Amino acid sequence: MEHFHRKKGALYAQSYPCSKLAEDFGTPLFVYSREALETAWQEFSDALESHHHLICYAVKANSNLAVLDVLARLGSGFDIVSGGELKRVLAAGGDPEKIVFSGVGKTTLELTEALETGIRCFNVESEAELERLAEIARALGVVAPVSLRINPDVDAQTHPYISTGLKENKFGISMNEAINVYKRAAAMPTIVLLGMDCHIGSQLTSIEPYKDALQRLVGLVDQLNDAGIVLTHLDVGGGQGICYEDETPLNINEWASCVIDAIGQRKLEILVEPGRYIAGPAGVLLTRVEYLKSNEDKHFAVVDAAMNDLIRPALYSAWQSIEAVEPSDAPTREYDVVGPICESSDFLGKNRRLSIEQGDLLAVMSAGAYGFVMSSNYNTRARAAEVMVSGDEAYVVREREEIESLYAGESLLP
Repeated sequence: MEHFHRKKGALYAQSYPCSKLAEDFGTPLFVYSREALETAWQEFSDALESHHHLICYAVKANSNLAVLDVLARLGSGFDIVSGGELKRVLAAGGDPEKIVFSGVGKTTLELTEALETGIRCFNVESEAELERLAEIARALGVVAPVSLRINPDVDAQTHPYISTGLKENKFGISMNEAINVYKRAAAMPTIVLLGMDCHIGSQLTSIEPYKDALQRLVGLVDQLNDAGIVLTHLDVGGGQGICYEDETPLNINEWASCVIDAIGQRKLEILVEPGRYIAGPAGVLLTRVEYLKSNEDKHFAVVDAAMNDLIRPALYSAWQSIEAVEPSDAPTREYDVVGPICESSDFLGKNRRLSIEQGDLLAVMSAGAYGFVMSSNYNTRARAAEVMVSGDEAYVVREREEIESLYAGESLLP
């Protein structure tokens, strides 16, 4: 059974009516399915079962402590990109020895705290970062475990804002420079080289970019091996896409076979960093229609969620399915679903055929990734509550913000 499904036309989260969730916890409301998270994570585990591997969930996709806790209980590792995410993972019970630290701008404090915590590996993205990390490790009297993030200059065929593997992107070390940087790292007494890392982009629905990148990476691994630099893991990143509209998501078994075949007989553990694939379909955003408004050109459904709650449509022109939570006899019209924020870009979806009335509930589907984590307090709007459905129960995993808390740290002039 789908984790978000319909009974007699009404939308349910597992066995819990979404209308009841909105009634109990208010709107806007992010709702997550525990079983959906577990099922998606298990897909990777099953697909890679024949090969030594570690699944490192990309915390940036959804960093709620309950989400991290569910995955940690499965034995998941974590891919972090900040000191804040490190602390979240630890607070949720994550194992430091299963944490990899990515990102181009790691600060001295972040590197120090991660070294002191004893994380598994740093995905180093520049020579400057390598030098800083080596110096911090020397001062602490430890050795820093390192994987170099390589930019293979592969077109991921995705939105330019979420493409990360082209040479014009800010991420990673170029293929042309990689050998020399590895040799330099190998000569540093406080650095131990463990692996190679790559992440070519997000929302990938074709396996071809992975094949292209893997071919380049394993060739580089062989060159390093010939030079006496032997790596023990290959981190193939994440980026596996999901269905928002009419996309065909990657078949994870086929993707895993592609990775395993590319590695061949090389003694390399596989690391993978899925985020959206695990969290995206596991969540929806519930929002209530405040007003229906029409002019000579358009019908508008003005809802209580806004771009501060879900910025993907405004930022990327991203499309996400919007559905009525309960069936309605209202006339079907084509609506722009818009929020109350004073920006023309404040919309959740345009030209959506809906049968709705004022006061009805809508669900923005596939909102579990890059939803709450990218939300803001623009227009002094309190961020939404988050709820997780587990079995037959629903739990508040983040309380709705109080307006007063938004300015509690501010001061008036004397």
